[in-house]
Amino acid sequence: MADWTPSIVEARLAEAAWVLKRLPEPQLSGYFSTCVSRRMEQTLTWTACLEPIDGKIVWLRAYGTRWKEVCWTVGLQRSAANQHWLYGLSVISLRLNNRRFNRNLSKQAVIKL
Repeated sequence: MADWTPSIVEARLAEAAWVLKRLPEPQLSGYFSTCVSRRMEQTLTWTACLEPIDGKIVWLRAYGTRWKEVCWTVGLQRSAANQHWLYGLSVISLRLNNRRFNRNLSKQAVIKL
């Protein structure tokens, strides 16, 4: 991928969530399906660099959770939850593009990068 954007990151996370939702349940203890795609496996590690609340919001939205439920789950108002979501997507895209940024920047400044 030449240049990662927050919207491309969002699409890949949604794709990974879609794959995870459709994985079959293990039939017997110790046996599991290995049909998980490599793209999905890579995507699962992307939120490790985020603060826990940002990662939670990013994954909730990737699973298609409505904003009202996201806000109830994390205890934030819609605008604050949206800012955490945009910030999380921006941080992931910056890291995938191997771009450094100052962690002391505000969320708004990182989103605008």
